[in-house]
Amino acid sequence: MTTIHTVRRRLARFDAPARLEELNGDEFAGYASLFGVPDGAGDLVARGAFAGSLRRRPPEKVRMLYQHFSHEPIGVWETIREDARGLYVKGRLVLDVTRAREVKSLLREGALNGLSIGFRTVRATRDAKSGLRILNEIELWEISVVTFPLLAGSKVTAIGAKGDTLVRTLRQASAAFRA
Repeated sequence: MTTIHTVRRRLARFDAPARLEELNGDEFAGYASLFGVPDGAGDLVARGAFAGSLRRRPPEKVRMLYQHFSHEPIGVWETIREDARGLYVKGRLVLDVTRAREVKSLLREGALNGLSIGFRTVRATRDAKSGLRILNEIELWEISVVTFPLLAGSKVTAIGAKGDTLVRTLRQASAAFRA
């Protein structure tokens, strides 16, 4: 007879700043790339690597794709910017597209949450010690919603509320707290 033992892990407490964003039901946000974090292919994106590309190509010109398939656009990017952590993105799914409705459902259920960039390397160096390729300048072409991102931390961090009910509830709670 097999005996299964369960082990209770100690709970850890982390204090982290929380930022509430107002997102409509068809919007989501997250990090498409992180600075200083090696990905599964041995690349590491340097802070500022996207700056030139973002000056030349506004968010609406960067494609939002499903799984990097050029024949499956699913929405539009409204915000793409570098911050201290990485490449922050906020986009809107076009719900007239069947795949976008499917992606919305999968994001809501947590079955899909990865983000991944499609790019051309403009300038890179190789770190002699670690062997990592340091991406110093990148030409950003597209950002995809994916099942398995090459960079584990690049993912959706916020999705729009169903029917904006959550946003209304948070506003009411915030107003009550301030009163």
